[in-house]
Amino acid sequence: MSDHPVQLTSTAPPETVLDPEPDDLARALAHALATDVSSRRTAVAAVVARWPRCLEAWAALGDLGRDDVERYAAYRVGYHRGLDRLRQSGWRGSGYVRWQHPGNRGFLHALDGLRSMAERIGETDEAERCALFLRQLDPAWPPAEGTGAEG
Repeated sequence: MSDHPVQLTSTAPPETVLDPEPDDLARALAHALATDVSSRRTAVAAVVARWPRCLEAWAALGDLGRDDVERYAAYRVGYHRGLDRLRQSGWRGSGYVRWQHPGNRGFLHALDGLRSMAERIGETDEAERCALFLRQLDPAWPPAEGTGAEG
């Protein structure tokens, strides 16, 4: 847990910043993502299996899913794991969780991927809820550089 997980100010909602992933996990995920395209999904799945709480790995697995349903499932797991991590970091269901903080990106990436896949499989109400939630968490949404979940 972070030393300062929730920032309280008198003029804005609280802001939650998730801690970054440990260096060994970040290196393993970067290595998996750098493997050749034919084995990348398997390499990322191995990272998820070793570190099942890694939000960035779940989001990456969603990006690499073999079809829309598999992608939806991976993003949903990342989203729910992210809610758990946010709560453990002091988030109480409202306030900002901004993309500008690298530790938050795995959760927001998974949520955006869930939005995208819900839209693609015709779950319009879920896609709309996710889009609204993203804008509530980060009023500057979407990030200029994208999330990788656009596919």
